[in-house]
Amino acid sequence: MTPTSASDPRLPSRQIVLGSTSRYRRELLERLRLPFSVSAPDVDETPAHGESPRDLALRLALAKAQAVATKHPDAIVIGSDQVADLAGQPLGKPGEHARAVEQLRQMSGQTVIFQTALAVVCLASGFEAVDLAEVRVVFRDLSDDEIEAYLQAEKPYDCAGSAKSEGLGIALLESIDNDDPTALVGLPLI
Repeated sequence: MTPTSASDPRLPSRQIVLGSTSRYRRELLERLRLPFSVSAPDVDETPAHGESPRDLALRLALAKAQAVATKHPDAIVIGSDQVADLAGQPLGKPGEHARAVEQLRQMSGQTVIFQTALAVVCLASGFEAVDLAEVRVVFRDLSDDEIEAYLQAEKPYDCAGSAKSEGLGIALLESIDNDDPTALVGLPLI
């Protein structure tokens, strides 16, 4: 993808690269109707010993943006990461059914904070910024039958905390408290 036209002051003059393979983040960024490309970051997402969910999300978002920026030093690179925070314990992507069941059982009737970090890096200009959007979500009391029906219908194994609020997962929730609804999906746009 070529950089946008410098003659239109409303558009960035540098290429925008989303440092993520997440289809959810790609779909969110497409809402802005800016041209961008996608590049997969090669980042180990293993939490450091004692690392809080908040710090993990911030570290990974920045690491992803920095990793992709080394391949695209003139571009504006966006990195993002989301960690579900249940009483200080990180809940990542379950990856498989049994782990998703376990996560949803743990979150049943609980308040979970979805920590969504956003980083923007441009090596050529020396720009680097990182921010965090916290989304407080209260889960309804969920029966095993409700959990199973949801997982069979949605299969949210690639979502932090096993819940897709933009889909059927909204039925699992009692309330959402945040300033940016896109943050819960995985890429804060506000």
